[in-house]
Amino acid sequence: MRNFSDSHRVVIKIGTNLLTKDGKFNTNYVEEISSQIAELKERGLQVLLVSSGAIGMGAAELNLKTRVKDIKMRQACAAIGQPLLMHQYRDSFGEYGISIAQVLVTREVFSNRITFLNLRNSVETLLDLGIVPIFNENDSVATDEIGSAFGDNDRLSAMIASKVDADLLIILTDIDGLYDSDPRKNLNASLISSVDEITEEILAYAGSEGSEFSTGGMKTKLQAVAIAANAGCKTILAHGSKDDILNRLLNGEEEGTLFLEGKKLSARTRWILNSVPLGRINIDDGALNALHNNNSLLPSGVISVGGVFGEGEVISINGIANAVSKFTSTEIENLIGHHSKEIPNLIGKGRKDVIARAEDIIFL
Repeated sequence: MRNFSDSHRVVIKIGTNLLTKDGKFNTNYVEEISSQIAELKERGLQVLLVSSGAIGMGAAELNLKTRVKDIKMRQACAAIGQPLLMHQYRDSFGEYGISIAQVLVTREVFSNRITFLNLRNSVETLLDLGIVPIFNENDSVATDEIGSAFGDNDRLSAMIASKVDADLLIILTDIDGLYDSDPRKNLNASLISSVDEITEEILAYAGSEGSEFSTGGMKTKLQAVAIAANAGCKTILAHGSKDDILNRLLNGEEEGTLFLEGKKLSARTRWILNSVPLGRINIDDGALNALHNNNSLLPSGVISVGGVFGEGEVISINGIANAVSKFTSTEIENLIGHHSKEIPNLIGKGRKDVIARAEDIIFL
């Protein structure tokens, strides 16, 4: 039996395919999952919900029969579907005297240290009040083209689990867990009960296809598992339509696939690692070797700068590491090739003598 007796804070992600049935929104499923979450709260658990379905509900409202691919139409469907989704959750949780809160986010919120801390504080207050925060990506404004989109709610749920220091992430989908091959194509595929870490072999099991209106496949779910593992958070991937699935999972029944937690990285390290870089600097081989030896980045090793970013923002180094810059993009351009001792004359006194500190440089 699995043991989750030490779990206090749980993030639950519900996929689009569970929230739709015969092309329509599955009201009965929302009512059932709300009942199960109410029981988890009676156990004393804090629950955060990540719900897909807004685009699908909007598409259904517009009587669209196939997956919406046009960005503008997806944004429109999200804007139409999100209030419908929240209205249903409000009614369903209201039956158990539970209040909910809508939290719409983009990757920019998590990448910016100040907005992330503000979000974390507000979520902590909601949980202290006994409210269930319901997260979704703000699809009406987020797009992959401008780097503000998570791309799927699997990774969003893992980011939330990481940021709020959750003990357990439960991803509910329409399959029983991770198989050693695609069970929809191979009748002899075997379910994997437990995974210690995400290896190349485990990644090879992942497919890429999702449902008609969802964006996530097994590959994105394994990426989510890796994010959660770095936060010391276990993940369970399970079939969300099975009877009383949440309570059975928390009771230790071996449903689905359990992914064990990894070594917990510091909150700041996780922030740097999971942020979308706002710019890029390219450095020479000597500087790169110095970084690998846990040294700070000096201006003399910088070759070029790309993008516009400010001091204290996360940037990419050669596309293989993320770092917190101590200077703006314009300032770094002025420092290229110069020695650290020249910084006061070029930029002004009282500034750091490194582009990025060693502890703020995280290799991907």
